[in-house]
Amino acid sequence: MVRAIAVIKGLGIEGNVIFSQECEGSPIFINGTVNGLKQGQHGMHVHEFGDTSNGCISAGEHYNPLHHEHGAPNDSERHIGDLGNIEASSNDVATISIRDTVMSLFGEFSVMGRTLVIHADRDDYGRGNFPDSKTTGHSGKRVACGIIAKI
Repeated sequence: MVRAIAVIKGLGIEGNVIFSQECEGSPIFINGTVNGLKQGQHGMHVHEFGDTSNGCISAGEHYNPLHHEHGAPNDSERHIGDLGNIEASSNDVATISIRDTVMSLFGEFSVMGRTLVIHADRDDYGRGNFPDSKTTGHSGKRVACGIIAKI
């Protein structure tokens, strides 16, 4: 079993997201709570760099080593870093519970040491008619992030 944590920070936003995976090839489980988000859906993605030296912008683009188009978590064509949307309730809290079979904490394409980013807006899963739908899901600015570190 490998476990990792992303301590999420942003302007008025904070939380902890735990990643756990039994072994290479098994599903990854992502659970946590993020406080301070505006009510509604927010895109959440793993970005390519484990760098927050200039805020969340330092994290680079979505983690996409296989050069796929952006997609939904259950799409056959998606970035490794595409986790879809999380939803903040009326009290500005998002509870995260994700099971993913593409992302991994093991091997060549591990997300360990990369940055988990939460965006201002809903991810359109690459299905929108915006210029950035196929690359970012038109999910808006980066409002909070944290580097994924082994625990």
